[in-house]
Amino acid sequence: MLSALATFLFVATAAHAQDYPKRPVTMIVPFAAGGTSDVIARVVAEEMTKALGQPIVIENIAGAGGSTALTRAARADADGYTIAIGNAGTSAATYTIYPKLAFTPDSFVPIAMVAKTFGIVALRKDFPARNLQEFIAYAKKNPGKINLGHAGIGSSNFLICKSFAQAAGVDVTLVGYRGAAPALTDAIGGQIDGVCDAAASVSQAIDDKLVKAMVVGSLVRLATLPDLPTSAEAGLPEFEAQGWNGLFAPKGTPPAVIAKLNAAAKSAVESGAVKKRFHDLSTVAPDANEHTTEVLQQLVTRDIEKYRKLLATPQ
Repeated sequence: MLSALATFLFVATAAHAQDYPKRPVTMIVPFAAGGTSDVIARVVAEEMTKALGQPIVIENIAGAGGSTALTRAARADADGYTIAIGNAGTSAATYTIYPKLAFTPDSFVPIAMVAKTFGIVALRKDFPARNLQEFIAYAKKNPGKINLGHAGIGSSNFLICKSFAQAAGVDVTLVGYRGAAPALTDAIGGQIDGVCDAAASVSQAIDDKLVKAMVVGSLVRLATLPDLPTSAEAGLPEFEAQGWNGLFAPKGTPPAVIAKLNAAAKSAVESGAVKKRFHDLSTVAPDANEHTTEVLQQLVTRDIEKYRKLLATPQ
């Protein structure tokens, strides 16, 4: 009897995977529309739709640094019709910041890394500092008085802020928003002094001179922002802010479905359309050897430990 049941379940699962997807897939984005994760999700989803033959519908769920959205994703049916985009904040640091979450790292299975991102510190255009060293000097003379916005505690932008403040040895006030876009809007309007953000969502505002960038936490300059110095060039080599975005599914999603989603993600990020859009966004697609589920799992495991140490260290 048990053997027959097991055989039936195997056949049913195989049939489901073979037919998948038969209807639209929901991709949960754990922030408000307009931020880095949202922009990357929409760019990738458009091309994944072509590979899967069914639309991918974006669902923005903001709040609690992304944990509200991932709670919803973790509780979704493990059938491949609900997936989520995450980053080092929502999928790694959150376990240190929010120890009583309704989910754990084991609540999800990795699908694929889809993007590499680069953190920038940018200030309102009339801030009295022309470069990073002047900004650090000003911050040290005015401890606690500078307000830097981010996409919420636990977001990758929050980690950019924390990494920068620790590396620079400055006391700044971090202001959380429900996404990167509203934080940037307030920086442009002068309600806060600046933002910590990924190049994908702040580079256009820099180009338009709505804010002024101080530094990018990458090893090389960005092709789209050639005048922006790297952290080493700006005199702060300790500041490192190279991030990632990856796709996840609820635990229990059939491996064959994960394989189909992985193949669709790989096809998307290798397409000319995504590569061009990523270039415009100062974002990089994964290397050819970084498309596997194992690579994304390694990133999560590494960053859980990395940010546990960062967040345990006083600013």
